This record gives sequence, C-alpha cells and structure tokens, in this order.
Amino acid sequence: MKYDFTSIVDRHGKDAIAVDGIGRTPGFAPDAPKEGFDAIPMWVADMNFPTVPTVAEEMIKRAGHPLFGYFNPTEEYFQSIIQWQEKRNGVTGLKPEHIGYENGVLGGVMSAVTSFAAPGDGVLLHSPTYIGFTNSLENGGFKIVHSPLKKDENGVWRMDFEDMDRKLKEQKIHVAIFCSPHNPCGRVWERWEIEKAMEVYRANDCVVISDEIWSDIILDGHQHIPTQSVSEDARNRTAAFYAPSKTFNLAGLVGSYHIIYNSCLRDRIVAKGGKSHYNSMNVMSMHALTGAYKPEGHEWVDELCSVISQNVDYACTYIKEHFEGVEVSRPQGTYMLFVDCEKWCKTHGKTIDELEKAGWDVGVAWQDGRMFHGPYSVRMNLALPLERVKEAFDRLNKYVFR
Repeated sequence: MKYDFTSIVDRHGKDAIAVDGIGRTPGFAPDAPKEGFDAIPMWVADMNFPTVPTVAEEMIKRAGHPLFGYFNPTEEYFQSIIQWQEKRNGVTGLKPEHIGYENGVLGGVMSAVTSFAAPGDGVLLHSPTYIGFTNSLENGGFKIVHSPLKKDENGVWRMDFEDMDRKLKEQKIHVAIFCSPHNPCGRVWERWEIEKAMEVYRANDCVVISDEIWSDIILDGHQHIPTQSVSEDARNRTAAFYAPSKTFNLAGLVGSYHIIYNSCLRDRIVAKGGKSHYNSMNVMSMHALTGAYKPEGHEWVDELCSVISQNVDYACTYIKEHFEGVEVSRPQGTYMLFVDCEKWCKTHGKTIDELEKAGWDVGVAWQDGRMFHGPYSVRMNLALPLERVKEAFDRLNKYVFR
C-alpha cells in the first residue's frame, strides 16, 4: 500500500481521549488495565492510523503565514466539497449556496431539530441509537421515540417501516433523525430501503435530518446512497450533515458541513446555528478539509476501506469460530462492531458489567453498548493496525470468553 496503516503510533500525551482518557471517567471510559497489560484503544470512534499527509501539508503551509484574522471560506473550500461529493457519492447539481459550515455534525443536527421542533416534542430515531443523539436530544428537552431495527433471517439489520409509520402517526412526530450509514450497527442502506423510509417520512410530513458522517467509510463493495438523492421530495425534505473528521481522523480540529437544497429549510437552520455566533469556521480546519479532499485523500480513503474491511473480516470470523454464544452482524460501513453477548452471558452466568470489566482488565478497551441501547452489547473500534486487532482478540480468547 502507498500509505501507512501498520505502524503502531504512540498517542499518549498527544491530545487523544482514546488512550489518555482510559481509567479517568467512570461510567463512560473503560477502566485502566491491570499491571502487565497495555491498553488497546477500541472504544472512542477515532482511528489509530496516521491521516493522509496532505492534511498536515496544507495546514503547515497556511501556518507559515503569520496572520490569522477574520476570513471567509474560500472558493477552493466549496469546490473541494463539491468534487468530493461528486466522485465519492455521485452527487450532481451541488452548488456553494447549498453548503454551510457546522462546528460539528451533532451541533448541526440540533440546529435542525430546534428549527422544526420545540422542547417536549417527539423526534423519531432508530435503535440501537448513537449516544450523541441521545444525549443531545435529552439535554434539549426533546422526547426520543425509538423505532427498533430488526435483524432479518441473514442477521442483517433492517428498518421496520410499519413501526416507523405507526409511531409517527400516533405521536404526531414531524422531525426524524436518519443515520446513514447507521451507527452503531454499521448498515449501509440500500437504495430501496432509503426510498421506502423517505416515503414514510413524506406521508407523515417529516423534516428529515440525515447524519451521513460515516459515508466515506464503506466496506466490501457496498455503496453509500445520499438520502437526498433518492427522489425530488427527499432532496427538499432533508438536511444532510457530513464531515471529513470521521474519515480522516480530524475530530480535534472541529469542522463539519451541511448540504441543504431547500431554501426554507436552509434559511431556518442557518439562522438557528448562526444566532449564537459560535458556529464559525476555524481557518485551520478549512485548510485541513481542502488537504483531505485532494486526490491523495481519495487514494488514502480507498486504502483505508480495504484495511478496515480486512480487520472486520478477521474479527467477525474470529468471533464465529471462537466465541460461542456471541453474535455480531457484519458491518457494511464504519469501523465499529456492535457485538451482542446476551447468549454468552446467560450461558456463563455473567453480567455484561462483569464481561466488560474482564476485557478492560486485560487491556481490551472496548465500549459499553448499553449507551447505544444494546442491553448486552459491546461496541468495538477496529480502526487499528491488524496486529493490534489480533492481539485484542487473542486476549479475549485467553482471558475473557472462556
């Protein structure tokens, strides 16, 4: 490969919650491992790979100029997004006026929610549910209404369209958050699924807030379908949110963006996000994005997806062959596994707390899946060199699932 996905980078003391946060936030972060084990970071959703070099190159070039005053986004910024969306997702007709900066996808989601719903109103989400949605909506005083995803006969997570429609009608909900690809389940929705979901939302007059931050990390030949692309109604009903942060591991730089075609939706959401004067771009994050979205970034992401696909294949095969009673639906996108340990726990008389603690004790810093509405689940980040993934599963086999 052209880029480095095998080096084990020491992140200690380099502003990384993934390693420095372990053992420091009870109830959120994993416990520190016992003596004799190093921590393998498999919880926070950031990657343990060095990002594409063009990100640092663009930032260093800009840092060479000694003034950092007020600025407006450059034409290069907008064109980088337009070209990226066209090449990666087949998007056509995207113009600079459709694109707007967001400090983060969650902030953009909440600007959209609060533009079209009031505290106390219901918001429809699928479950399992990303913890960021849960915390943001609850903190804002909104009522979360879950429509559970269900596994089909092949173990693939599917939407329950009848349940969605019933809950939207019964609770008079007009705002829905749609996660595509889905976090934490890793589903990359097929076109027909998105079309059917959008028909349900249209029939219930819902504004759709589509979180597509994972849209670049697609595995095993699957294809991301932008929610706005499935119909003219979807194009006008949906506010979509993207970022280079998940793709290129730039979360610490802050910088996301929305794509909103409908001027009414766009005006209200931009106004909501702008009134506080805190939703303003950092000049370095702008240059990080233009560096990430260069041709080298396309090559890097293609290699990244190949590496993560290999890691997912190893992990899922290992679980099937070694951990009887542990179930996992193979993710089609993202680099996270959502592992169901209910049968194993009940067979072995263990609680999920005991299981998670056993992993943490031997340095497998996985994440409590109950935060995502998985009662017996753990969430595992596989964006590490394969050597580290293998070490983690070897420890689980020797010390935990026995």
